[in-house]
Amino acid sequence: MPNPLVNGSFMELIRGLHNLRPSHHGCVATIGNFDGVHLGHRAIIEQVKRKASELSLPALVMLFEPQPREFFTPDRAPARLMTIREKCEVLASLGVDRVLCIKFNHRFSKLSARAFSQDLLVEKLGVGHLVVGDDFRFGSDRRGNFKLLEQVGAENNFSVEHTATLQWQGARISSTRIRDELERSRFAEAEVLLGQPFFMSGKVIHGQKLGRSIGVPTANILPHRVQTPLSGVFAVEVAGVQQTSNSPTVTVTEPEALWPGVANLGVRPTLGGEQVRLEVHLLDFDGDLYGRHLRVMFRHKLRDEKKFDGLDALIAAINHDIESARHYFTGN
Repeated sequence: MPNPLVNGSFMELIRGLHNLRPSHHGCVATIGNFDGVHLGHRAIIEQVKRKASELSLPALVMLFEPQPREFFTPDRAPARLMTIREKCEVLASLGVDRVLCIKFNHRFSKLSARAFSQDLLVEKLGVGHLVVGDDFRFGSDRRGNFKLLEQVGAENNFSVEHTATLQWQGARISSTRIRDELERSRFAEAEVLLGQPFFMSGKVIHGQKLGRSIGVPTANILPHRVQTPLSGVFAVEVAGVQQTSNSPTVTVTEPEALWPGVANLGVRPTLGGEQVRLEVHLLDFDGDLYGRHLRVMFRHKLRDEKKFDGLDALIAAINHDIESARHYFTGN
């Protein structure tokens, strides 16, 4: 069944090979991590959609969860730009018809390149056209390549096309480049490469409620990433707040209106935290956000996360962060 992931956009999410049905046979497909769904990825999606329209077939994106490098070397895997839910939301907004999310585990990693091509692409998916990078490697020990896909395609009547390379300011757009921009707190540059602001999203959960006890309530969100591409304290804008505020000083009239705030992304060392959390204080907000799904867009870094000498010093720093965020939004 279609999954409504974005307002006005419907996309079918197929979770695992065991959920493939005969009705899924026939598609134009692409394969990759699509971490960040940046402008380079969007160009690939457009290639897929054009061919899908030409062949009157659905456009399908194949993803792996966890990403292969997270499975093989979790300690050295690159920080996630997007969770699987965030990817699917953006892919749905771009007009993708189906996403096949394959669980990447030991068994799947041992699948031969020939079996991947023949069993999955030909027999299960019935691919009519495939769009992948000419350096794409797949199958056990990464033995499969573009040439093998062309050979299998010729044998089974489907075509293979390599992806276009997109550049900005003389360099290729890539997830690695975006991580570098985020690490340097260059959010405007990252936004250009992504095609949208860098964001993290999630459901607001109950925390220790320390913020509320000191007059600075926060919305607590788990990032759901092994590693985050940035950490510290930031001026942010938040979507999904909607008309939940009782504040007389701020009025939100549109569902996607953005609410200014200040966010801490880290382990909260002063409080002895170990799990990375995203804690967001919304400026001039009075309302209940528990259970609501928020999208937090990072606009400006205020400072690094640090351990303070006690609660009073932490409170003073938080109040200073709030004033710094107000100053940033006043100037922007």
